[in-house]
Order: sequence, then structure tokens, then C-alpha cells
Amino acid sequence: MKKIIIALSIALSFAVPTYAFADQAACEAKAVSKEGKPLYGAAKDASIKKCMGDAKPNDCEAKAVSKEGKPLYGAAKAASIKKCEGAK
Repeated sequence: MKKIIIALSIALSFAVPTYAFADQAACEAKAVSKEGKPLYGAAKDASIKKCMGDAKPNDCEAKAVSKEGKPLYGAAKAASIKKCEGAK
């Protein structure tokens, strides 16, 4: 049983960074000018940073949990997300 848990934890440790790199690759693909030409240098870095920052509202949904750790629903969830996004 311990071997299975160790194997799963090792597999997951390699899977998580891959997901993060996939997001960055998608943002790099979107880093183009209004004319459709690829951006370079500081403009490209700013575009990627903005794109990666746009993905963070999902963090507020993940934080919408009760004191017991259960996910919130309905108006309570909406209020929690609104408060989280307002704090940023």
C-alpha cells in the first residue's frame, strides 16, 4: 500500500508543473501585436504576465469554502468570490 501511495505522489509531482507550463505556452502563443505579428522583449513579457494573471480569478472560487472546509453554494459563494476579487 505504501508503494502505491509513493508512486502516486511521485506521478502527481511531475504532472502539476506540466500543467503550469501548458498555461504559459498558451499565453506565449497569444502574445501577438494588433497586426498579428509576434511580440518580443518587454512587450512579450508584459503580455504573458497579463495573460497569466487573468487566470487567477479561479483561485477565488477555490477559496470559497465554509469554516468547516466544505464548498459554498449560491449567494454565499457569490459573496465570497466578490470579496476575494475586491481584495486583489
